[in-house]
Amino acid sequence: MALKNDGWKKLVEEIRNCKKCRLHKNRRNTVPGEGSLNTKLMFIGEAPGVKEDEEGRPFVGAAGKLLTKLLENNGISREEVFITNVVKCRPPGNREPYDDEIKACLPYLTRQIAMIKPKIIVTLGRVSTKILYSLAHIPFTSMSKLHGSVRNVYINGLEIKLIATYHPAAALYNPQLRTILEKDFKLIITVYRENIRVSKTHTLLDFFR
Repeated sequence: MALKNDGWKKLVEEIRNCKKCRLHKNRRNTVPGEGSLNTKLMFIGEAPGVKEDEEGRPFVGAAGKLLTKLLENNGISREEVFITNVVKCRPPGNREPYDDEIKACLPYLTRQIAMIKPKIIVTLGRVSTKILYSLAHIPFTSMSKLHGSVRNVYINGLEIKLIATYHPAAALYNPQLRTILEKDFKLIITVYRENIRVSKTHTLLDFFR
């Protein structure tokens, strides 16, 4: 655990000092991510927004409040999971990150995945879904086709259940998307709880071997 914490502190410092792409020029704060480093459940969004840039924390604006509510409505706290974005600095005007910006920042995300070793990764929105599907060598089609499906994949040698859903920001003003998002989260938490039960069972079996 101490080694993991040390590794995390080193990664945060690297991100804080990063100047690999143009996004560093206008940022107030980098947004590495937050949550449990020992969780089985990881959420990955697109990029920080205004509020995230101000606070240096992911998903703390209106979309973040909805994400927190979706978790809490299913009996999960933010502290129990890990939340981050594909890119760690806010794109100007909240535009989508450009391909070269994603490419520059992607090693930080892959290191986070390697460090946390989640059993389940949830992608929030089209950008993060495309990136994670690419890492898993799966073709991306559309969010309407991919959301709410559980894919068993390998990412950098780790066996992961990959679940795509819509970004909470898209659901803020669209009741239909919000209903879909709520349904997807029930599936996500069901898969998460099932993995916890399986892990505990394996631990007990190992004890009696």
